[in-house]
Parts: sequence; C-alpha cells; structure tokens
Amino acid sequence: MIRTIITVDKNNLILLLPDDFLGKQIEIIAFIVDEAKNQAAQFKKSKTFSSIQLDTRGYKFNREEANER
Repeated sequence: MIRTIITVDKNNLILLLPDDFLGKQIEIIAFIVDEAKNQAAQFKKSKTFSSIQLDTRGYKFNREEANER
C-alpha cells in the first residue's frame, strides 16, 4: 500500500508505482484532506432515541415466553 499526501500545483499528476503492482487492479482515490476531516466530524454525532419513552419499572424478562414458538 502506498499513501502519499501532496500539495498540487497543476491539474495533472504522474504516479510511479512499484513493480509488484503490475498486472493487478488498484484503486486511486483523491480528495482534499481538510474536507475529509470535516465530513468525519459530521458522522460522529450521537443518536438519541427520545421519540419513544417506555416505563420499564416492574418489568421482568421471561426467557421461556420469548422463545416460545
């Protein structure tokens, strides 16, 4: 695996690959580093389940009843 971070000054880029990459499928992904950090921060929002509220006081789970067919 090769990972390189560069600052581009032109619209084209020449990428030299090692010989063991020859004949194999590779994937090349290009993105702006700052944008990737911002997107990752957006996905880390916590999720709440406040739309449903159940009162479970006094509830006892019955395994046999749950597994009945």
